[in-house]
Amino acid sequence: MKRVGLFEAKQKLSELVDRASHGERIGITRRGKLAAFIVPVQDKPDLKQVFAEIDRIRTRLKPLPKGMTVKDLIEEGRR
Repeated sequence: MKRVGLFEAKQKLSELVDRASHGERIGITRRGKLAAFIVPVQDKPDLKQVFAEIDRIRTRLKPLPKGMTVKDLIEEGRR
């Protein structure tokens, strides 16, 4: 995988998109840290991969404390 800085990516976006359309994954860095990817589009999503990603995200979620709702957490975050 090739990595390019954000400034260079802005200058060469057309070239990078063309390379990605040919199967290359390109990482975009901001201040030296990976921030995004330009990846080729898949015609048909691999459903096994999609559900595996959903399961991975679910395992990272923590249950809400007893008696709390998502709305309560949103309000708490606004304070």
